[in-house]
Amino acid sequence: MATTSIEEAITRLAPTFSGEMLRPGQPGYDEARRVHNGLIDKRPRLIARCRNVSDIVDAVGLARTYSLEVAVRGGGHNVAGRGTVEDGLMIDLALMRGVHVDPNARTARAQGGVTWKEFNRETQLHGLATTGGVVGSTGIAGLTLGGGLGWLMPKYGMALDNLLSVQLVLADGRVLQASAHDHPDLFWAVRGGGGNFGVAASLEYRLHPVGPVITGGLVAHPIERAKDVLQFFRDITARLPDETMLVAGLVPAPDGSGAKLAAMVACHCGRPEEGAAALGPVKAFGPPIVDAVGPIPYVALNGLLDGGFPKGALNYWKSHFVPALSDAAMIVAIESFLRCPAPMGQILFEHFHGASTRVGVSETAFALRSSGYNVLILSQWMEPKDTDRSIAWARETYAALQPFFGPMRYLNYLGDDEPGNPSVEAYGVNYERLRQLKRTYDPDNVFHVNQNIRPA
Repeated sequence: MATTSIEEAITRLAPTFSGEMLRPGQPGYDEARRVHNGLIDKRPRLIARCRNVSDIVDAVGLARTYSLEVAVRGGGHNVAGRGTVEDGLMIDLALMRGVHVDPNARTARAQGGVTWKEFNRETQLHGLATTGGVVGSTGIAGLTLGGGLGWLMPKYGMALDNLLSVQLVLADGRVLQASAHDHPDLFWAVRGGGGNFGVAASLEYRLHPVGPVITGGLVAHPIERAKDVLQFFRDITARLPDETMLVAGLVPAPDGSGAKLAAMVACHCGRPEEGAAALGPVKAFGPPIVDAVGPIPYVALNGLLDGGFPKGALNYWKSHFVPALSDAAMIVAIESFLRCPAPMGQILFEHFHGASTRVGVSETAFALRSSGYNVLILSQWMEPKDTDRSIAWARETYAALQPFFGPMRYLNYLGDDEPGNPSVEAYGVNYERLRQLKRTYDPDNVFHVNQNIRPA
């Protein structure tokens, strides 16, 4: 459809659209189009920066009328850049940042553009929290609808397990509240189905007493002890209490020296004396060359990793779930990491146990409910000249680790160049039911700039 027709439609919407409509060349357009991953450089034809639900409805209607491809940007953190689109319509929720906490009911409702840093700040005013992203600038909506790993996962389940309701704008412009009581089939689908079913205008969460001070932090060891560290990590994760989450990583030293480290980051969300006992072995092992585990504000722990994920850094990730962390897998990972050319490259091992693994694979659309480890090969760099070799390293590492993979993958880490059918691997036994529900709620696949579920 001609650009002039779109301009006319924007003019007609202007009296009621309370947000901003940005076109290429206008002030604010370049900043708004950028997402967290600097490797993504797409230029939407139009950016609809919505302030309320009515704005979202108008934006979806505009896209359908003029056959514009639609992307929805919450926090803009998706590594594949699915919050933006080339020559289409970006629905940007960055202006929708409200959070309302009901401390008596222990619930919070947050708009779709809220980040986890903002959410945690509001809930912690009341000593409450829910499972959320470990990097504060991550948006709540995308992370939750695709699963939601976080420090409270073993105790309280994934972020989506704490979702009470979602206000969705559907492809046909309807606004529905999905919950266990209203449109329960849709509520089942959005808990793990990502952005396939509509725009999440707001999300309501169950909260839990947490903090404000918990026990956690980082320990680091010389890279020469990496195998010992990963073996210790494997052994201790076999007996962790639900209150404890532990992540291991082969990481660059934060001082920019080029040194490489084997590190662990821990969180214990229970009583301080229990946290000290649970994390005592983590502090004692080695001993570490850095030991920053101790009492820490919950909001500070959730910002601990932020410096390692700067906005604009170039990112390429590969990820898969491994049911067991064998010595052979450790050796492959360590040898590959020692060859890593990406200045900020990492290999992380995220442990799944506790509450998140006690949910049935079909109780929600999120089927990854096994105990084990999610391996994240995180290639990150700042200079474009490093792009080819940094991407090649991630792909080579992934291929080398493939013999150790299980059948499942974590939806939120999938890229756009995955071989085979990654949707089937991510959705597992729930894929066909999701396809049926996609046909009901988005039969024309308007919302397809995601890890797409094709309508049945």
